[in-house]
Amino acid sequence: MMLLSSLAYLYLLAAIAFAVPAQEKRVHHQADLSDHVHDDSQNYQYDHEAFLGKEEAKTFDQLTPEESKDRLAKIVDRIDTDKDGYVTHPELHQWIKHRQRRYIEENVNKHWKDYDQNQDDRIAWEEYKNTTYGYYLGEEFSDIEDKDTYKSMLARDERRFKAADKDGDGIATREEFTAFLHPEEFGYMKDVVVQETMEDIDKNGDGKINLHEYIGDMYTPEDGESEPDWVQTERKHFAEFRDINKDGYLDADEVAQWVLPGEVDHADNEAKHLIHETDTDKNEKITKKEILANWNMFVGSQATNYGEDLTKKHDEL
Repeated sequence: MMLLSSLAYLYLLAAIAFAVPAQEKRVHHQADLSDHVHDDSQNYQYDHEAFLGKEEAKTFDQLTPEESKDRLAKIVDRIDTDKDGYVTHPELHQWIKHRQRRYIEENVNKHWKDYDQNQDDRIAWEEYKNTTYGYYLGEEFSDIEDKDTYKSMLARDERRFKAADKDGDGIATREEFTAFLHPEEFGYMKDVVVQETMEDIDKNGDGKINLHEYIGDMYTPEDGESEPDWVQTERKHFAEFRDINKDGYLDADEVAQWVLPGEVDHADNEAKHLIHETDTDKNEKITKKEILANWNMFVGSQATNYGEDLTKKHDEL
């Protein structure tokens, strides 16, 4: 039975949400690929973390140059999915996105066996439903105080599962199940994210969000408390920026622009950057030979760290 643990997870998410500034908790920002400044004239640390992911980049930093190059060669073979001997922009873009989403995929893999009851490496809706809600389904949630909430959660889960299930066969692959658990990470789940946000905030059920509902989602005043400045700012944002058509409400399109802002695709930019810097014959795709000739741009090593340490010490003198 996963319901109690699932609820604990929801409470954890709620705690995290309240740790974030209230006016930001609904917005799904795209994280940068690295905390380092992207300045190749200084070092390639940004590129290393973008290409490998932060944790894997640390592992490479402990390897000898020969070991780093050997592992890089094997990675190139994985990136070249059509096995034509070239790494194209789409292939490199997809690889970088995969590495940046790895922490999510690892979390899904960690709990996969809890849901995959018949161990066929897929999760059917019935498997997820029975694992999460099984005991309570037979009881119609009768022994739960707020049974309407649980019925609503079940309906919402089913709708999201169907949206994530691209081929509509009622069975989720790992990618589809990842989209079910983390819809904000997948473009085709945009409508689900917007719909769920609307339902959370639209308290009167009229299909749109008014100013009172918008502020109420962020702030609940205490008795005698004066309204904080940031709430006044959010009132202005609602009127001046969120409510694009100036009808006094936020519709689905306006909510989408608020919670899923169009941002720079960092993975796309990094893929273009790495190809531009490595593509010696300028055919807009790169070979393993070209990548290995510029291996220290893609991955680090003990030698890379030693050189950076020397540079830092020189700058400090």
